[in-house]
Amino acid sequence: MELPGADAAHVSSRAKQRGRGQLGSLGSGNHFVEVQVVDEIFDEAAAERLGLAQGRVAVLIHTGSRGLGHQVCADHVRPMDEAAGRLGIELPDRELACAPLSSPEGRRYFAAMCAAANFGFANRQVIAETARRVFARVLGDGELVLVYDVAHNTAKIERAAGREVCVHRKGATRAFGPSSAEIPARYRGLGQPVFIPGSMGTASFVLVGTDASAAVSFSSTCHGAGRTMSRGAAKRQVTGHELRKELEGRGIVVRCPSNAELAEEAPVAYKDVERVVDVVHRAGIARKVARLRPMGVVKG
Repeated sequence: MELPGADAAHVSSRAKQRGRGQLGSLGSGNHFVEVQVVDEIFDEAAAERLGLAQGRVAVLIHTGSRGLGHQVCADHVRPMDEAAGRLGIELPDRELACAPLSSPEGRRYFAAMCAAANFGFANRQVIAETARRVFARVLGDGELVLVYDVAHNTAKIERAAGREVCVHRKGATRAFGPSSAEIPARYRGLGQPVFIPGSMGTASFVLVGTDASAAVSFSSTCHGAGRTMSRGAAKRQVTGHELRKELEGRGIVVRCPSNAELAEEAPVAYKDVERVVDVVHRAGIARKVARLRPMGVVKG
């Protein structure tokens, strides 16, 4: 899996240095590897196409391009801010940055972003292979088969409303429908797999994109339940070691080196994933296929 258009020449030495020792690592924040069990099926035919069945074990990996990707963003924000000012582009929020894709700044950012996304794909592949080896060593049989690998901070050239555009998804993921030619052949007629995790104490959902999502949301959907409180607020409200005991009391084994980071990701800090997924489903962006319950969580 790789994005075309990547050019490592536009990735700074600092970014490469930050990523050098991070391939195959999760990182902090809400990144995780979660061992789950499929506990509810909403669409039997779609679940079968995706390789999901009641009681089957799955592994969800959530991480990306680590420090390399963060540095790529930091390196290119200021040049794009300067380009926007020079061109008279007014943005509604200071947290936003942009430049025309045809500009030197836009082209350099796009090439570096694609390179960072490719690092993210490679990172997840390394972690996935490690998970396969662990499962083979512990269980002695069975096989972990990739359902889908998708990024949620990336820009891609797509066709929308009859023209070619650059769609930049930040904290969002694609939800192409069954008629899209941009999804793998084995999922055409079904829709692109969509993953919406909740928190380590609730559940995650697998959905498939719909054709209607093109008009509703540029074929985009959320990539998680979303937070209800900041990490700082969560740490003030939750004690990490008590949360660990609570989760383990519910049969969820947690491996996290820091109680403070565990508290930051407490279930109470996140929205109700069931309601979030129902909104996505009812809005026609993606339709529910399966619900997965956590059994074990590894945090970076």
